[in-house]
This record gives sequence, C-alpha cells and structure tokens, in this order.
Amino acid sequence: MEGVEMSAAPSPEFWVGKRVLITGHTGFKGSWLALMLHRLGADITGISLEPETLPSLHRLDDVGSCCTTHICDIRDGPRFERLVQEAQPEIVLHLAAQPLVRASYQRPVDTFATNVMGTAHLLDALRSTSDCRVAVMVTTDKVYENSEWNWPYRETDALGGHDPYSASKAASEIVIASYRKSFLQQNGVAIATARAGNVIGGGDWSQDRLVPDAIRAWQNGASLSIRNPSAVRPWQHVLEPLTGYLVLAEALWSKPEFADAWNFGPDPAEAASVRTVIDIARTAWPGAEVKYGDLSGPHEAGRLSLETAKARELLKVRPRWNLHQAITRTVDWYRRQAAGESARQLCELDMDTWEGSQ
Repeated sequence: MEGVEMSAAPSPEFWVGKRVLITGHTGFKGSWLALMLHRLGADITGISLEPETLPSLHRLDDVGSCCTTHICDIRDGPRFERLVQEAQPEIVLHLAAQPLVRASYQRPVDTFATNVMGTAHLLDALRSTSDCRVAVMVTTDKVYENSEWNWPYRETDALGGHDPYSASKAASEIVIASYRKSFLQQNGVAIATARAGNVIGGGDWSQDRLVPDAIRAWQNGASLSIRNPSAVRPWQHVLEPLTGYLVLAEALWSKPEFADAWNFGPDPAEAASVRTVIDIARTAWPGAEVKYGDLSGPHEAGRLSLETAKARELLKVRPRWNLHQAITRTVDWYRRQAAGESARQLCELDMDTWEGSQ
C-alpha cells in the first residue's frame, strides 16, 4: 500500500553460507527458525534435547533435516561447550530453555539450572570461539517486574519475576549483560537479548499453552477449560519474532552498538485477552466448546504488553499479520496438518504468504 513502509525481512544475501548455531532447535520456535535459515542458505548446527512433545514439528516431514543436529543438555557444561566450540559458529541464536510457567512451579531447580546456568555455559563457550561475531539470546516478555499496569513495558524497565520461569529469565538477562561487559564485547562478540511476546503458530504441541490446549480439546470433541479469560498478552505469529531475531542479528554484524535488549511483539494496542483469542479461534473452528472461569492454579500475570518502538524505529521490524490473521492462520495450519497435509509444506506456505504480506 502506498505510503506504508514495508516491514524488514531477513536478507538472503547476508545469510547464505553463514555458520549459524541454534540452541533449542528441536522445539517449536527452533524448528521454525531452522526452516527459515535453511531457506536463506545458512549452514546450520543445532544443539538441543530430544523433542519433548508428541507429535513434534522437528520430527514431522523431515523438518530436522535442515541442519546438523547434536542432542545435548545445556546443563552439561563440558559437553555443551565442546559442541559449541566444534561448530565454530559465526552467529548464535540461543533458544534452548525450560519455557513453561506452570512447569517451572513443578520443577523450579531444573528451570533455574537450564535457563540461567545453561545460558552461562553458552556464554563461557563463546569466550573461546574465535569466529563468533554475533549472538542473539532469546529470553521472554516475562522478564519485567510485573506491576499489572496498563501501559507497555520498555526495554529500560526493571527486571523481575514472580514465578520461577520469569525469575530465571530475568536472571539470565543479568548474566548475559555481565558476560557482555566483562568478556564478549572486548572479544568482538556483539550480544543482544530478545524479549518476545506470546507466540502462536502451527506445530506447537506443548502442554499448558492456550492454542495447543485448544486444538487438542477441539480435535477430540472436548470442551476447552480456560483458567483466566481476562488475562492480556502480546500475541503474535511465530514468524514475527523469528524475523526480528534474524534482522537483529544482521544489524549486530555491522552495528555492535545494538548489543542491548530488544522487545519484539505486536503494536501495544493489539495486546488482547485470552477470551478474545479464543473467540477468534472459535470462528475458525465451528462447534468448538469453551468453559470459562476455572481460576485454580499458581500465580500468573494478569496483564502484559510490550513497547516495541525501538525495534520498529531502529530495525524497521513491525508485524505483518494482525491478531486475527495470526490466529486464523494458526488454526488453519493445525486443521490441514491433521487432515494429512505435510507439516513442512504448511510451514513453507505460511512463510511464502508472510513474505508476500505488507
């Protein structure tokens, strides 16, 4: 549309032939990221645990063939650091994590060990990895000390965390900043953190996530139980933050001054309640049943939105799909995959469509 600036997209000219390490590449976001980098011509190594869900996007239709895979727990410092050094990456994208709030209440020590010490193991390996120039460390929008206020959180707002997951990610931000200032900056490694909002998209089968829980219930003809329909989050399709990570990595290559914290999410006005997301999803899944109001369970933030002006202005990264598009495309992905279509081809179709969108 005339007068509307196109959102930035990753550059094939930049990525072709680049040696890229992805940690957590067997997960939902990591699998999508591997597919994106494969399309861009990167030479990809992945280090991760075995896929933790059944089914898993990584294993469907040979998605995992996009990269060289090493199965390793990032809490195993010596082995993990050896694999990082053997890969000799030029760019690192760190996604490996224990990513679930409710699981962090059940396994708090494992959550801190993975999200804090696992991150420290990677950072320490990068001290002696001579070819690495850029690292994008993915944390979360939940790193902020949540005051339940109505305005969006900025990158300069205070870090915190009520639940173990949020606290572990906030702690990892402090560890990353320490390594940046103490070691990596002087070694020529530009390292930034990426704080993304709630991500949806085809191929996520995690437990205790809204859309995967909805799809499981509706595919089985069951009613979806919602704990807190009024909770507000910055929902976005998975292609949006992954694009942000890649564009940020490109910028860091030539602008090490961008080694800082970055929010990636929808426009703050697009933050929406759980009820709104489910209402849109139900229009794409006729007959879906929902039961609202079961407030049992551990504490979770009631309202969270992100100020994304920094990424919009300096990286030219802005969403191409609004909330309705993100949800309906996600639901369509699951419906078509369950009907027998290839998961990989459905991901490729979404990427083609996203690339053609304004």
